[in-house]
Amino acid sequence: MSTQANRYTLDNLKFDNRFVRELPADAETDNYRRQVYQACYSRVIPTQVAEPTLVAYSPDMAAQLDLSADVCQSIAFSQIFVGNSLAEGMDPYACCYGGHQFGHWAGQLGDGRVINLGEAVTRQGEYLTLQLKGAGLTPYSRSADGLAVLRSSIREFLCSEAMYYLGVPTTRALSVILTGKQVRRDMFYDGNPQWEQGAVVCRVAPSFTRFGSFQIFTSRDDLGTLKKLVDYTIAHDFPHLGSPTPAIYLQWFTEVCEKTADMIIHWQRVGFVHGVMNTDNMSILGLTIDYGPYGWLENYDPDWTPNTTDAQGRRYRYGNQPQIAYWNLVQLANAIYPLIKRAEPLQQAVSHYFSRFEKGWQTMQAVKLGLETFNPDSDESLLTDLFKLLQIAEVDMTLFYRGLANLNVNSTLSEFYLFIEQVSYKALDHESTILAEAWFNDYLQRLRKNTINDQDRITQMQSVNPCYVLRNYLAQEAIDQAEQGDFALVEELLDVLRQPYTEQPGKSRFTAKRPDWAKQRAGCSMLSCSS
Repeated sequence: MSTQANRYTLDNLKFDNRFVRELPADAETDNYRRQVYQACYSRVIPTQVAEPTLVAYSPDMAAQLDLSADVCQSIAFSQIFVGNSLAEGMDPYACCYGGHQFGHWAGQLGDGRVINLGEAVTRQGEYLTLQLKGAGLTPYSRSADGLAVLRSSIREFLCSEAMYYLGVPTTRALSVILTGKQVRRDMFYDGNPQWEQGAVVCRVAPSFTRFGSFQIFTSRDDLGTLKKLVDYTIAHDFPHLGSPTPAIYLQWFTEVCEKTADMIIHWQRVGFVHGVMNTDNMSILGLTIDYGPYGWLENYDPDWTPNTTDAQGRRYRYGNQPQIAYWNLVQLANAIYPLIKRAEPLQQAVSHYFSRFEKGWQTMQAVKLGLETFNPDSDESLLTDLFKLLQIAEVDMTLFYRGLANLNVNSTLSEFYLFIEQVSYKALDHESTILAEAWFNDYLQRLRKNTINDQDRITQMQSVNPCYVLRNYLAQEAIDQAEQGDFALVEELLDVLRQPYTEQPGKSRFTAKRPDWAKQRAGCSMLSCSS
């Protein structure tokens, strides 16, 4: 049945589609792959599928959209959020943007497999864009099919919500729905594509505007559309800044730098590695966006990347994320330079990114270690030595920081050795033992300078060091079961990850170290950009 003919009302879901109303549209209305000029979006209709089946939905995200449990479990919900039907007020479109991919300008990219349904307005007056990933072809699909598979959709759904509950700035996810269609994917890029189950994930954010959304217009010398998009972004996403002027553009860019720094601090805090920090995957709101080949540090390794495409250069490795964010901000500065025409204040704003990151990173590390404040004179070396120990001893990052709170100034070296053995992926050797002794003695000396009591220290540490993260092997286990029609582990993981800082009875298996079988298995170690 046509999406245009079959419209539903979903409780209190109301739409006010400012983006398509206020910004220039693609004049071509036929949906075929092409270069799109002087337009921020193209109107498209999602591809129809035969058998939509709900895999899971986020109760919290649904509640924010005023959607009841009954509605989310209804046929109408699955029909709409798989792309078969439209709710009243939806006006679907795909966005035009460009980007630097792995450091090289890639030209037009755009929403190749994403279709925005519209901007829902909540009871609180918040605007939230709903978009379907995997809902079919758009003018920006290039040589791809615009579809997605179940494994990548589950990973995006779970990680979006997990990051939100961890307190990391992020886009969110409402639902995952099977399409009933088979999708052909070459997961390993080795010339052996396989048929997989198709799925659609509904993503939610105040805005999905990216750095690349501005870059595309500057690259084409389309400064008129560039200005329209910047002015729109300031008016609706940064309204506190006031009416756009060159001075306001600078304030806006400075705030983007700050939001980006804060996001990266949170990534580093929880051990998250994005894997594809291209400029088209950088949110103008400082939100984690586009969960593709992401991963979580297990054994601490600053050189680790989850992306097989990045395996050789390791551009997007964990330890390089702060520098890549800076590089991407420089590209955004270049894109908006024509509106400001002054290089020095833009350079100052980008420099501000590093000063904000450095200060926030130091504060974050102090809290993770249970220190009242960060003292550069002593704590720089304390951190350097700790990171060396964690890497050489192959210590599980999440388990180490969480368990460290249980030690105190009265703990013995033997207790620390035992702790390291429990949270590491190999036995302590001679070098690790020496490093552990030196660091632990320095740490105890530093702890003794605290004036807060032990319980306050523990509370502080447990508030930023999660007990549960979406370990890669756990996500893969949920995917394996879901591919067999069992969605229970997806639901259980979502439920556990909603309280990542609270130890939950009967859920200890979700805190376990990565098992040996998962070290090299696809989906548990590294992933490709293929979905």
